[in-house]
Amino acid sequence: MQQKPIEILVTNDDGYSAKGINFLADILSRYGNVTVVAPKEVQSGMSAALSMGKPIRMERVSHRVCGNGNRVTVYSLTGTPVDCVKMAMNKCFLAGGSETLTQDEWALERGYAPHIIFSGINHGSNASVASLYSGTLGAAAEGAIYGVKAVGLSINTHDPNPDFTQIEEYLVEIVGKAIKYPVGEGVYLNINFPAIAKEQIKGIRMATQGNGMWIKEFEQRKDPHGRDYYWMTGNFKNNETGSETIADHILMDEGYITVVPHRVDTTCRETLARIQEDWNL
Repeated sequence: MQQKPIEILVTNDDGYSAKGINFLADILSRYGNVTVVAPKEVQSGMSAALSMGKPIRMERVSHRVCGNGNRVTVYSLTGTPVDCVKMAMNKCFLAGGSETLTQDEWALERGYAPHIIFSGINHGSNASVASLYSGTLGAAAEGAIYGVKAVGLSINTHDPNPDFTQIEEYLVEIVGKAIKYPVGEGVYLNINFPAIAKEQIKGIRMATQGNGMWIKEFEQRKDPHGRDYYWMTGNFKNNETGSETIADHILMDEGYITVVPHRVDTTCRETLARIQEDWNL
């Protein structure tokens, strides 16, 4: 009996037309049916932001059947990356399918959830403190909240047209492992690729979220009327100490692909216990 293809949800924060998400969707179509619900416009830096108090519109952009029989359906959404995951889970999966597609196009049953969610491939690094601001990872975290395996993927360049074939071999390996192996409840993966030639990539390394921050974050400018305004720029300051580190931003700079497991639950239990004692509550 032929095995039923898995259902894969894909989103990002660069928008549905970005090269990264389309390259990723093509790779994922080898593994199962791909539903893309991605922002209509760029939503970088939105983290876990929601669109509240305003209408959200979803539009089907394309639908195709691949040579292997798997489907790729692309939607744009006038919302944030987290909105995209919520809309997909409520309208495409958990709620039983979209009214704008036939049952044959969706082939999803009520109460069915995707096997895995991929967010990316983001144009720009989401290593170190960037992971806190990232819409790419905000979407992955939202997937983990729903109890679905979730992976954020980024490449260390803001070039809108990078050569993703340099990382294709590693991406295929990572996708296969992410689909096969569970990561644990409330956990999502943050994977960053260096933007270097394939032969320069040293391999894949497990890593920790790097310690760093952005400084000198605003550049003061003047508009044509002589009025001041500010443009966000900034320089990254590395706060890692010691020669033995597995910080993601450092390993990536050394030529490694980094994998960091993050948790939705951000409670510091060590501090919780100490405060409980100090405050005598």
